[in-house]
Amino acid sequence: MVDRVVERTDGTTSERVTETASAPGSTTVIERRGGGGAGLLIGLAVLVLVVIGALYLINQNNRENVKTDAITQAAKDVGGAAKDVGGAAKDAAKKVD
Repeated sequence: MVDRVVERTDGTTSERVTETASAPGSTTVIERRGGGGAGLLIGLAVLVLVVIGALYLINQNNRENVKTDAITQAAKDVGGAAKDVGGAAKDAAKKVD
């Protein structure tokens, strides 16, 4: 036996009031539901963590590329030095003969 039901919402919180007058001193039931923005706040925090993680991984990849380039350049320099030493050894051998 519901005599009156009133529902209101303001976009964030919804409220439903049910009044029943079946007994003396009628009963009023008020149900309130509201998000309060907690879900939005959690979603934003997760998004920020994902962006920070992506930046970290990109930065790690760039560091690895820099290391690889430095090692490659060092190997080229050692190879060039070995050629110079080899050329000097040939010149010295020619002078000995």
